[in-house]
Amino acid sequence: MRVPHLVLAVCVVALAAFLAIQFVFVLPFMVRNGNQGAVAGATTGQATFDITKIPPLAREMAPIITSFVATDCPELNPLRVIAEVQAESGWRPTAWSNDSNGGAAGLLQINQANWKNLGGQAWASVPPPSGADIFDPAIHMRLGLKFLCSNLRGMTAHIKQTRKPLDPHDAMSVCHIAGCGRVLLSRTGIPQSGEAGCGDTCVSLIRRYLDNIRKYERDWAAAETAPAGDGGPVPGGADLAGLPAPVPYTGPPTGCVVDDPTTAGCLTAATAHALEQIRSAFGPQIASVTCYGARPETPFSDHPTGKACDVFPDRFGVFPVGERLAAGWRMASWTRAYAGPLKIRYIIWQGRYWDPTTGDQGGWGEKYTGAGVYDVSNPTGGHYDHLHISFTA
Repeated sequence: MRVPHLVLAVCVVALAAFLAIQFVFVLPFMVRNGNQGAVAGATTGQATFDITKIPPLAREMAPIITSFVATDCPELNPLRVIAEVQAESGWRPTAWSNDSNGGAAGLLQINQANWKNLGGQAWASVPPPSGADIFDPAIHMRLGLKFLCSNLRGMTAHIKQTRKPLDPHDAMSVCHIAGCGRVLLSRTGIPQSGEAGCGDTCVSLIRRYLDNIRKYERDWAAAETAPAGDGGPVPGGADLAGLPAPVPYTGPPTGCVVDDPTTAGCLTAATAHALEQIRSAFGPQIASVTCYGARPETPFSDHPTGKACDVFPDRFGVFPVGERLAAGWRMASWTRAYAGPLKIRYIIWQGRYWDPTTGDQGGWGEKYTGAGVYDVSNPTGGHYDHLHISFTA
């Protein structure tokens, strides 16, 4: 199934001019299921991937990928490239899918208009004949890497400008599966149903696509010696023995209507309930909590709407150690375990981000990037001194 891309010529041109960037905008294509991966033993300073685990053709193309990243696009993660090709074509060089824009071909499922813009040859027929350059793996990868890098740079500039809480590589992948307009015109960069012309089917397809890519990255990544945020190794688990299960929130979604006991602001009913349950479970292990608050530097923050709390196991601005650090991990593990009953949307802690769709990638959740806003080496910016917990209602 394919997601028709949003036609946003006027908006896109205006935004690109404003950001002084150029996008290679993706046209519709077919998502193809398959196995993605990462290769171990190769490194570019961003990610390593296990050459023994990836598909045979990916192994052949790995030197092209890593060379391009090293010389032309150092911000591009080669592990994501290998995973995205797997999601698109299963590493089948002659893959073809029909779509409303004349079809998409090859390893990265690129349509003819984009292929020609990248320097490829026009197709002699539709589908292209067997000898077409788009089906040549080496040619396709060299031009396809330019395609991915252009989208990554465009989306990185957009995220930096708008401060959307989105990893640029995920934005690049959304561009590929559904069009860059889905990123540009949605609140967070990954559209909810009804945003950016994306309905339920579109939303579901994007989520499955990202989930598949992340799974391949986890499966094929090289082992890391310190799989963690910048604060050190992430514990494999936390001792939750003796901690009670929370009372689930069963009420309806509300606005910011409940007095916030941590500030002079307000909370939603679900947030207030979760805060009560967290305090009841952890008591003196919590040094302080702050929930409601203006966040002018992060316009998409949940704090101003009463749907987020920052829970500190130690003092503000310090890297917790010893029992304080262990307490933080217990809180992170407990809130994650009960995310459903407590209506938790996502958690950030110790330079790591988790939501119900991420799984664990090289540690607890995935590495937190700061969304282009925060200094992740800072105790507060990297969320080392506190857990940020956002809620869905």
